[in-house]
Amino acid sequence: MSIFNLKQKLSLAKQVITKSSPIYVQFYITSRCNLACEQCNIIYGDAKHEEMNIEQIDLVAENLKKIGVSIVLLIGGEPFVRKDIHEIVKAFTKRNIHVRMQTNGLATEEQLQKCVEAGGRDISISLDSLHGEVQDKINGGFKKSWDDAIETISKVSKIFPEDCTAFFNSVIMPTNFHHIEGVIRFATKIGWGVSLVPVHISDPTNPLPYRTLDYTGTLDFKNFDFKENEILDFITKLKQLKKNFNLYDSDEYLDDVGRFILKKPINWRKKNSNMCDSPNLYFAIAPSGLLKVCCDYETEKKFYVYDKDFPEKYMDKTIHSDVLKKTSVCDGCMYGSYPEVTITARNFSSLLERALYFNISTPKMKKLNKDELIDIAKKTINEQNIIN
Repeated sequence: MSIFNLKQKLSLAKQVITKSSPIYVQFYITSRCNLACEQCNIIYGDAKHEEMNIEQIDLVAENLKKIGVSIVLLIGGEPFVRKDIHEIVKAFTKRNIHVRMQTNGLATEEQLQKCVEAGGRDISISLDSLHGEVQDKINGGFKKSWDDAIETISKVSKIFPEDCTAFFNSVIMPTNFHHIEGVIRFATKIGWGVSLVPVHISDPTNPLPYRTLDYTGTLDFKNFDFKENEILDFITKLKQLKKNFNLYDSDEYLDDVGRFILKKPINWRKKNSNMCDSPNLYFAIAPSGLLKVCCDYETEKKFYVYDKDFPEKYMDKTIHSDVLKKTSVCDGCMYGSYPEVTITARNFSSLLERALYFNISTPKMKKLNKDELIDIAKKTINEQNIIN
């Protein structure tokens, strides 16, 4: 079973070899959100960008097809605040571009059904803890937001076909550091995967739009009694869990997660002159259609992906020269998908691991209702307490 068709697989293989067209694009279709998660600054960072209409998004999709994009992540904000999200999905799938959707639990059953009918077969849900009160606090103090996420998991399991994939996105913070293993165990029991990202904190003297300003000091590990060995043991434990549990992240990425938390230099960019692979293998798109180097940086010149001449400017490297001004001086990030795409494209062991995950060992989602999911979550918490 694979979520990618043959044509998409061939395209991905070519991109890994040539590294000259984007494997992956993060498309922030809105900055609006129903939550205010303490680790997220996107709703403020992208507030200046007016959302595109579906006609403009169709032009974006056509231009991404022309430059050879294989995968698009529809993200926000909360992408399911857009009532036309199924039309957005269709704009890409009808051009044979694979779509992943992300939600914090707002997605309705009707929206999910329409997205599946539009060709969506890949979804991720934000889940940082199995403890409802902790998740609600992380989500900005919104009560029952954890319950909403669990309800959406049950909807996905009901609606999505077997040949699909589903993930939990979990942010590693001091608040939920000891809860991450539980999320991984829970995901495995219900046939989901897990992808991790360490919390990104912005320097007040040089604020970056997607990194949160930690005014309370509750997001920085240095403010808590975490020893270096404890962080390193945590990373070792994660790599061990991969053998039997559905943790997606590569060993190289996990090692860098530990370095990032400890504020040490990261290694994933070393095979590319200590720069990321934007825009050769990935880039981001703001809600307005503006090309972004990544989550944090925009180019000096403005390139809108819906413009008629966008493919030409991409192909003749006009865009690349502007992007280089940012990537050549950036200290680096650990925004999950960007490092993982580079690691996969530049490390054979990681490439093989990805191929196996999406072609042979893809988790099979179980059909479970909300009460069953809550019961599994409670049992997982109790089991982990015994293990620890």
